[in-house]
Amino acid sequence: MEVDGGSTSANDRVVRTIHIQPGRAKVLYQFKQQNLPACKPVLSPAWVITTFLLMGVIFIPIGLVTLRTSHGVIEIVDRYDTECMPEEFRGNKVPYIKDKSIPKNCSRFLKVPKFMKAPIYVYYQLDNYYQNHRRYVKSRSDQQLLHGLNNGLPIVPCGLIAWSLFNDTFKFVRERTELVVNRKNIAWKSDRDHKFGKQVYPFNYQNGTLIGGGSLDPRVPLSDQEDLIVWMRTAALPSFRKLYGRIEEDLDAGDVVVVHLMNNYNTYSFGGKKKLVLSTTSWLGGKNDFLGTAYVLIGSSSIIMALVFLLLHVKNPRPYGETAYLSWNLKTISG
Repeated sequence: MEVDGGSTSANDRVVRTIHIQPGRAKVLYQFKQQNLPACKPVLSPAWVITTFLLMGVIFIPIGLVTLRTSHGVIEIVDRYDTECMPEEFRGNKVPYIKDKSIPKNCSRFLKVPKFMKAPIYVYYQLDNYYQNHRRYVKSRSDQQLLHGLNNGLPIVPCGLIAWSLFNDTFKFVRERTELVVNRKNIAWKSDRDHKFGKQVYPFNYQNGTLIGGGSLDPRVPLSDQEDLIVWMRTAALPSFRKLYGRIEEDLDAGDVVVVHLMNNYNTYSFGGKKKLVLSTTSWLGGKNDFLGTAYVLIGSSSIIMALVFLLLHVKNPRPYGETAYLSWNLKTISG
């Protein structure tokens, strides 16, 4: 390492004694004049090779631990939008989902592959659903959600996001005993407390001729309508999961969980997919191999780079500080 203490000329010393105040003002002056001591690392071959090796030694074990933790998360994923479609409507799905006179109830059977420790999180997953579309994201009124009717808007909550609220429902049964799904505290506390009003109630919601998704209880304030709050936090990607609730009972390996669901939500008109997900969690959250894979790849790449630099250094050693390799001396060497 080299330490640059800055300029120490006589003129600078005179200026400092005249203009610089003690303490913080002196440090600020030196910072502005770029006179603070600075560390300038010398990237010698030994330093570079050692740095890459350390990165590999640190990153690869972290990645392996992360992958092991992710693989310890048990997930059950079941796509039900096609299986819950009656045979006679599979060639023309949109009229089926729009016709309220046709029953939408469906039953699915999920076998638990491994022991799942409570709490077991229940998600619904939508694919090919672009909640991040600019017009969709902007179609809401945050002021109305927090303070109620304003600006002459006769519908609470208004906008496309609220209008398209997900409305499929799920009930879980194991050995003829219903599994209770806790649907409290599924939304962010900050959203409940600061974005949705405690004195704001749904008004004139889904009362028009064109009905989008689910309905809301007009007697419950928006701050307690957690399904709505979860849905209103729009997803960044076209495939996303949203929390439906938590099962607070353990599931043993081999258990068969019967899911009685209502297939109400229309994803057929735009080619979307609907899936039900049951998942445990770990200290890293849900199942996601990306972080562990990234750590392993970066660590492996660092070790490969260290080996390459080591071979080059052994094959073609270069004396430290050799001025003959400077750009303006290369012509002289070649000549």
